[in-house]
Amino acid sequence: MSQNQKWQYDLEEYIRQGEADRAEKSVAWQTAIGLQDVDGLQTSEYLLETAKEHIEGRIDIATAQKRIYSYYESRNERLTTEQNTMEADIVAAHIAELLAEKTFQFSPAELQSIHRRLFTGVFKSAGQLRTYNITKKEWVLNGDTVYYASYDSIRETLDYDFGQEKNFSYAGLDASQSIKHIAKFISGIWQIHPFCEGNTRATAVFMIKYLQTFGFKVSNQVFAENSWYFRNALVRANYNNLQNNIHSTTEFLEQFIENLLMGANHELKNRCLHIDYSESIQSAKPQISKCQNCTLEELALLREISKNPSITQKELATVTGISERTIKRKTVALQEKGLLRRKNGKRNGQWEVLIEI
Repeated sequence: MSQNQKWQYDLEEYIRQGEADRAEKSVAWQTAIGLQDVDGLQTSEYLLETAKEHIEGRIDIATAQKRIYSYYESRNERLTTEQNTMEADIVAAHIAELLAEKTFQFSPAELQSIHRRLFTGVFKSAGQLRTYNITKKEWVLNGDTVYYASYDSIRETLDYDFGQEKNFSYAGLDASQSIKHIAKFISGIWQIHPFCEGNTRATAVFMIKYLQTFGFKVSNQVFAENSWYFRNALVRANYNNLQNNIHSTTEFLEQFIENLLMGANHELKNRCLHIDYSESIQSAKPQISKCQNCTLEELALLREISKNPSITQKELATVTGISERTIKRKTVALQEKGLLRRKNGKRNGQWEVLIEI
């Protein structure tokens, strides 16, 4: 069993046990550890054991972070491989803390704050906008680079993109249309590349927190197993080479998000993102079309109801973060659309989801 398979297996056990608090912490840690793969980093065995102690309630998250810092401060040798592991461990612990918090503000300042909190103790420039232009050779582009935003336009470009998204209404859009729009927004923020380093991990955490405001519990397994695919999908969403008939596309990122939110089963293979890969993504069939007239919020509700048909509207509000008043309005709308039915009365009845989720 590889190191990657080992930590996934160990942390998945807490979810199988069915204890809500442990399961929630395990989800956060799985995502936090898996995200290190976007920069080719691996966490240590010590980090895994520390995560287990936190999940089991023997230490709090602040103590877990202090242990990680102390572990590396006490070691004398500073090999390159250990430095990379130290970065992965520290950032993973910070991500686990952030994902557990029920706070979020949609703004460029929030993105900057996320970067600062993730990389304090790792990068001197944590939370600071970059002050120089960059290029990065990408395997998926045969060594070519995406064109990133000029350093002197980062602030204005972020303000513009966030302003456009804040004023955008998802009302009336079905889930497929909403996911396409989210993919364009997230890939656009990543293309700005506001920070010197750590942009993909900061973007991922921001995206998870943002998607949670729609009422979704983001699938930890998709990020845990496909972080590098996520980064390559962002690259392909922002790369054009018209001379070689290569066009930017968010379709790879849309498939990732569909797996992330909707439990779709797209095969996420990095080789398929390479610009020389011969088979077109156009052959892939959408997998969330079973509810053509559902909004993202409605699909989030239907997903939770399908897991627990006895769930109350108050419990739905707690689980999704959507107000109870909105829950009542949405469940009525879903029944009117013929997507949801109440059996055996209000008090002792159960919900029945009438489509496949």
